[in-house]
Amino acid sequence: MPTPFWGPDFEALTSTDPEIAAVLLGELDRLRGGLQLIASENLTSPAVLAALGSTLSNKYAEGYPGRRYYGGCAQVDVAEELGIARARALFGAEHANLQPHSGASANLAAYAAFCAPGDVVLAMDLKQGGHLTHGSKVNFSGRWFQPVSYGVEREAELIDYDQVRELARTHRPRMIIAGATAYPRLIDFGAFREIADEVGAILMVDAAHFIGLVAGGAIPSPVPYADVVTATTHKVLRGPRGGMLLCRAEHAKAIDKAVFPFSQGGPLMHAVAAKAVALKEAAAPEFRAYTHQVVANAAALAGGLAAEGMRPVSGGTDTHLALLDLRPLGVTGAEAERRCEAAGITLNKNAIPFDPAPPMTASGIRIGSPCVTTQGMTEPDMAQIARLIARAVRGEAPAGIARAVGDLVAARPAYPRG
Repeated sequence: MPTPFWGPDFEALTSTDPEIAAVLLGELDRLRGGLQLIASENLTSPAVLAALGSTLSNKYAEGYPGRRYYGGCAQVDVAEELGIARARALFGAEHANLQPHSGASANLAAYAAFCAPGDVVLAMDLKQGGHLTHGSKVNFSGRWFQPVSYGVEREAELIDYDQVRELARTHRPRMIIAGATAYPRLIDFGAFREIADEVGAILMVDAAHFIGLVAGGAIPSPVPYADVVTATTHKVLRGPRGGMLLCRAEHAKAIDKAVFPFSQGGPLMHAVAAKAVALKEAAAPEFRAYTHQVVANAAALAGGLAAEGMRPVSGGTDTHLALLDLRPLGVTGAEAERRCEAAGITLNKNAIPFDPAPPMTASGIRIGSPCVTTQGMTEPDMAQIARLIARAVRGEAPAGIARAVGDLVAARPAYPRG
């Protein structure tokens, strides 16, 4: 049966391609029937999904508003201009570009705007919480540039700013990147700005994970400190899958050229319009309350898991995610992920700092609170979720846990019916 927000278009799909229609329904059932705790995922609104499924998908619009290669762009120009204005207002940015197809695409554009092949880039080590685009040898960032990696202190598991400064002075990077994918604490953007200024480096902040928290005022903003901020729109920000860039006015031309024509052709205008919708939603008071609840829920969930014998890396979290060391329980991250999935709990294995296990095994798990908070859950629910995760990680039979998960999400389902 079609959902209310798919409407008659879904009925057409069921007739034309029942196999794919079944996939869509199966995914909806998965979202409604389980706990979604992947830190980099969220549940977009029906309004965002409507824009994504619109006729804007048909339009080729190479270039920027008022400067397109193709004709017939009057309507998509309006959508993109609205999105740009909303992004600038929401984040206090002098310039915004909503065309990147992903966070990785946004990062590529930032490299292209400021660096030449072979330049030194200082960024966080992937093994200690960074990202593939921060210098991994299997990624463009590690193949085209000279990566130098900083990490966290072994004991506190917090970013070692003294190490960052020492490496910057030694290697004189063209660009310094602040930001991570598995770092649960606040980042001192002011310290990074000071270091970048000392060595004459561009400061890029990869805010993919936490830009939604910035939008809601739940954590400090990197925008006043960074030359360029890269981000995704599909995590805490709760928009469509995609990327965006925020930068100072002096860098606007370089950033725009690095997106088009350097690294992308025609933008996905249905996605740009959906980003505009999400940015409008993020400016509402309800979204501000949501982001603060996301942070509170993550802290409660980390605390509950600590009580169950899982060690929170760095002692806890200030954001939407937590990283848990499972070695006290004698379980690998990969095994914990598998056991949780069997019980209807979706999370991911993750390396911890100085992890003795290989990445595909890992000693930890990463959990995030955006999805369950979108569903309306609060701290008491996090306590229950922590107990369910612990039961699964310890190897209890999954059927009973899955029933308890089903009861919990039935009270606050994803995409409620009717």
